[in-house]
Amino acid sequence: MPASITLSDLGWSTPDGRPIFRQLNLAFGPGPTGLVGRNGSGKSTLLKLISGECAPSAGAVSVAGSVATLRQQVEPTPGASIAGLIGVADGLALIRLAESGEASAEQLEACDWLLESRLQALLAGVGLSMPPETPLDRLSGGQRTRAAIAALLFAEPDILLLDEPTNHLDADGRAAIAQLLADWRGVAVVASHDRALLEAMHRIVELGHDGARTYGGGWSAYRARKAEAQAAAEQRLADAEKALADAKRSATRNAEKQARRDAAGQRKAMKGDEPAIDLGLRKDRAEKTGGGHGRIAESRIAAAREAHESARGRIEVVNPLAVAMPSTGLSPSRRVVELEKVGTGHVEGEYVLGDLDLALIGPERLAVTGANGAGKSTLLALLAGRLRPFSGRMAVHVPLAFLDQEVSLLNPALSIRDNFRALNPGATENDVRAALARFMFRAGAALQRVGTLSGGERLRAGLASVLGLRPPPLLLLDEPSNHLDIDALEAVEQGLAAYDGALVAVSHDEAFLKAIGIGRRLHLGAGS
Repeated sequence: MPASITLSDLGWSTPDGRPIFRQLNLAFGPGPTGLVGRNGSGKSTLLKLISGECAPSAGAVSVAGSVATLRQQVEPTPGASIAGLIGVADGLALIRLAESGEASAEQLEACDWLLESRLQALLAGVGLSMPPETPLDRLSGGQRTRAAIAALLFAEPDILLLDEPTNHLDADGRAAIAQLLADWRGVAVVASHDRALLEAMHRIVELGHDGARTYGGGWSAYRARKAEAQAAAEQRLADAEKALADAKRSATRNAEKQARRDAAGQRKAMKGDEPAIDLGLRKDRAEKTGGGHGRIAESRIAAAREAHESARGRIEVVNPLAVAMPSTGLSPSRRVVELEKVGTGHVEGEYVLGDLDLALIGPERLAVTGANGAGKSTLLALLAGRLRPFSGRMAVHVPLAFLDQEVSLLNPALSIRDNFRALNPGATENDVRAALARFMFRAGAALQRVGTLSGGERLRAGLASVLGLRPPPLLLLDEPSNHLDIDALEAVEQGLAAYDGALVAVSHDEAFLKAIGIGRRLHLGAGS
């Protein structure tokens, strides 16, 4: 039987009772399907429901074939290795035991002597030239993603579920993901905001407030058809608004006419030149006519109002993310960062960066580029004070804010509002609410616990907390585009373009770097 996924009347709600899916019906067949939607629309949750990690509150999930999932982040546990992630740690340990001459006859018989060569070929294919026993905590985020891809390929599943697969990956890694999907003959569901990757999809499924909609083709076709549908819906809404206004005007005119007729009848009655019985009949007719006109008018208005509400329901309500920031006051001549022959790393004596020179003056914008593992995140951690230099001289002369890939400056146990207050002591409640509203956290949304947020929502909360009230003169961003939906990403690009402080960004998203006005690049490679 061909691999497939069928969702029937699927329902699911958050632990606090907020519904995410209601009577969702979808089917996924062979080929790559892009899954898009705003942060919090349920993309990652839908993948968990398909994989069986979550159970639906209503409806059913039917899966034909074996499933393997690539998560947004591979969190290393103590002692975890590449081999453990792939699921071959025991097999490799058995080979090592045999090589040492300590294996029993049964263990020798159980050895898979081709395992190492298969692993070497597999790891080389995803761009990892290192032993499979390498600990995961020694790898960069992009390298861990490559290791997770290797684990997927080794499992040989029928169905791939990929959750933001290009996050943290350099250009070569992104190309590897694109090639994986191009060669895939089974089912692949790809939750992503990567516009280049989505372009290669066979179809796009959009999750929204009113369920799911499927569009044939890749990203460009989806955007074009969505724009057409939006324009048609807006025209229907305009027509419905006009029809409702016309119905109300007509009712008002008829009521005014009836009122004039009633007034004329009353004036005639006051003259006393008409028999009382005729006056009574005239009054009855007037009341019946007025009542009939009133009921007709009410019916027309009700029908027009219903059509108007239906048309409004077809319009996708968008609350744009408006990133407006006060000035940092950074002088164009202010020395911001100075590094002279600096070397550093995560383990004493093991250098990731060496002999690095860097100077930032005034509101410069620097992109740090390089392959996965070249030390980009290490450099940001050094500038943020999380690492110390092993050698050389370093000085950061201005206050800064650092948004790392996990937005770890936020306390997951606190609400967004309480995190904002902790990072902005002295802020009034009005200050807090106004700043968070600019980042789409209005009313009760500001009270959400950070630990319950999606990756994109968490980044928005972090940006709000460091930029919403008093932006620092120096901003360090580590892959800021990874978790934002496309609408939010474009708004953040506009906001960062207006930021007047110094900016250092690590990103593999060229469109993002261009949009925020990067003026310099520091490429890290071998020997950096």
